[in-house]
Amino acid sequence: MKKSVEKHLTLRERILETIRDAIMSGALKPGEKVAEPELAARFGISRTPIREAFRQLESEGYLSVIPRKGALVASFSAKDVEEFYAIKSILEGYAARKACMQLSTREINKLEAINEKLREIAEEGDVRHFFKVHNSFHDLFIKGAGNEKLHDMIAQLLKKFQRLRMASLMKPGRMQLSVEEHEKIIEAFRMRDPVMAEMLVQKNAEYGGKVLIEEEDSPEMWTAKGLDL
Repeated sequence: MKKSVEKHLTLRERILETIRDAIMSGALKPGEKVAEPELAARFGISRTPIREAFRQLESEGYLSVIPRKGALVASFSAKDVEEFYAIKSILEGYAARKACMQLSTREINKLEAINEKLREIAEEGDVRHFFKVHNSFHDLFIKGAGNEKLHDMIAQLLKKFQRLRMASLMKPGRMQLSVEEHEKIIEAFRMRDPVMAEMLVQKNAEYGGKVLIEEEDSPEMWTAKGLDL
């Protein structure tokens, strides 16, 4: 039973990554239908695990599942990007301010260790791995704020706009810059400077959206339906 479950999870993850990669690479465009029969034939499975994967991808902002139409690649407008990163910067900035006086020296050292790992991954250019480790960096200090409702709110927001965050990290030099920004945030935590910590975290989030918004005038980045991510 355990092997069967592990096999199912592995296959489900393969479906998820196949669709995510196709969308991020532009092979699937905004508004384009993601066909269940083709995926079922490709992986040699029924449509049930594919529909489960569609639901997860919808929660992450990759797909829009519409009754009687199926799963379509979701579109994001410049307004969507701006609003998401504005909210992200406010919530994460507040979390950093609250965490600043509560993080232990051990936790701050762990943040530094995570950031050194991110530096190595950035040099390798592995965006997917960087994204996962990057999440653990932010999650550590957000939890350190000691506010479970705030943590849950941020987690739900980040999951819904996962696709935008991944797209931002894919921009040239963005991973390296993120590591440098983290260094300043860690220093603010060490200095127990809540105002500086909040400002730096807000700046970090705002820049993530800026690199996407600045592409607005680039034809290959936009469609009539929104940002082509």
